[in-house]
Amino acid sequence: MKRTIRQRVLLYLKGMAMGAADVVPGVSGGTIAFISGIYEELLATIRAFGPETLRVLRTQGVRAAWLQINGTFLVTLLAGIATSIVLLVRPITWALEHQPVLMWSFFFGLVAASVLICGKKVRRWSVPPIAGFVVGAVAAGAIAFSGVATAPDNLAFYFLAGAIAICAMILPGISGSFILLLMGAYGPVMNAIKTFDLAMIGVFAAGCVVGLMMFSRLLSWMFKRHHDITTATLTGFLLGSLLIIWPWKQVVSVRESSHGLVPLLRDNVLPGDYATVSATEHLLGITEKQPQLAAAIALMVFGAALLVILERFAPRDDAPRS
Repeated sequence: MKRTIRQRVLLYLKGMAMGAADVVPGVSGGTIAFISGIYEELLATIRAFGPETLRVLRTQGVRAAWLQINGTFLVTLLAGIATSIVLLVRPITWALEHQPVLMWSFFFGLVAASVLICGKKVRRWSVPPIAGFVVGAVAAGAIAFSGVATAPDNLAFYFLAGAIAICAMILPGISGSFILLLMGAYGPVMNAIKTFDLAMIGVFAAGCVVGLMMFSRLLSWMFKRHHDITTATLTGFLLGSLLIIWPWKQVVSVRESSHGLVPLLRDNVLPGDYATVSATEHLLGITEKQPQLAAAIALMVFGAALLVILERFAPRDDAPRS
């Protein structure tokens, strides 16, 4: 049974949402896939690639191989992701630089609502799922307080960065972009996309493919054998990731870059304390900050409402494949 045009358009829009999320350090494209009802189908589709695909192609032809890899689903989703990355990488990075509180507030509302939505996907909250939830939350919180590294200047590193980041990108609650940020690779990768540095993009993409093929099989197995524990753990990741995307932050250390001093580490602060400019921020030329509390709360509500609407129209587990 084929997807209708409406279902394909909706899938394309979900791909765009995933692409936009993956651009932002702190928000996961896997989160969007998870709460929109396509996560397990995405993992199954990725897992379908392998020697079996070549066998089907050789013995049964292109159409059979296309159906075996769920081709329409994959191409439609990837088209949405690619569109979003190309169109939004510049405005999102600009907004994160010039309106960080408002941007992070929107994503905070989106992820906060997803904790409740994903929690409902656990069929039975017993001791093992609760333990998984706690472990996931603590792990994401630990990542939030990790230090930032400086990336070495060689392509092999970006292959490894791609393999690691893609694993995080398909994990709800753990941002692949944030992992790149911790590795010191976020800026160079975003710059490569903006400047169409095909060498770096190609090496990074190759790393993503290798990491994705390996990690998706593990996640698919976990969902099949331990659905509630896996779902609860990923929900915990979402909860812990709220520490990463808390809108009000204060720069506590800086590092030297080719553009001069740039922020290295930030601490979460209350909105009432955000307006206080630290000595470290003075080094960056920051003289004034506004908490923008009313607008921030409005954007949190808006982000949460968008997520609820997206979840409401999400396909069920029996959604047709291509």
